[in-house]
Amino acid sequence: MSDEDREVDGKPDQPTPLRGPDEGVPPHPEGKRPSVAADITALATGLKTTLGEFFSPAVTLEYPEDKSPRSERYRGRHYLRRYENGLERCIGCELCAAACPVGCILVIAAENTDDNRVSPGERYAKTYEINMLRCIFCGYCEDACPVQAIVLGPEYELSDTSREKFIYTKEKLLEPLPPDVQARLQTKAKET
Repeated sequence: MSDEDREVDGKPDQPTPLRGPDEGVPPHPEGKRPSVAADITALATGLKTTLGEFFSPAVTLEYPEDKSPRSERYRGRHYLRRYENGLERCIGCELCAAACPVGCILVIAAENTDDNRVSPGERYAKTYEINMLRCIFCGYCEDACPVQAIVLGPEYELSDTSREKFIYTKEKLLEPLPPDVQARLQTKAKET
């Protein structure tokens, strides 16, 4: 069979061997041969590392009782802040919702009145919701807010029993009233 007959579509039937039939196996390289002492030394070095880690103190935390510290820049659960006088910081500008890359924030604004003053601006957030299942905790909402109304706190234990409970409403997000403002509102409610 000639070389032309063995080629199919311009390709040889079998690959060309790396060595010719008369070349044989190459000789062993010259130099140090492995010894038993070198193998035992390598084994002892590996065991030294393993045993050093085995006898070092454990760093495991008992999680529910002991919690690992979080860095200052850690971004966890969202909070809506208030001013010291009890008014909400959120002015309903919806910049946080616009900055959110996954669209998990819903803000519906309403006008402030003299009878019902909620925030110091002209508007306030009538509805403020965050779908925590969609949130990626990027912090863009915090960066976009012109009055630092929304902040991401250090809380990271956010598990719950149903999907509906992961839609955080304004009531769940708002910080509690300062104690002096709360006492003033309670006395005002008793007088009326």
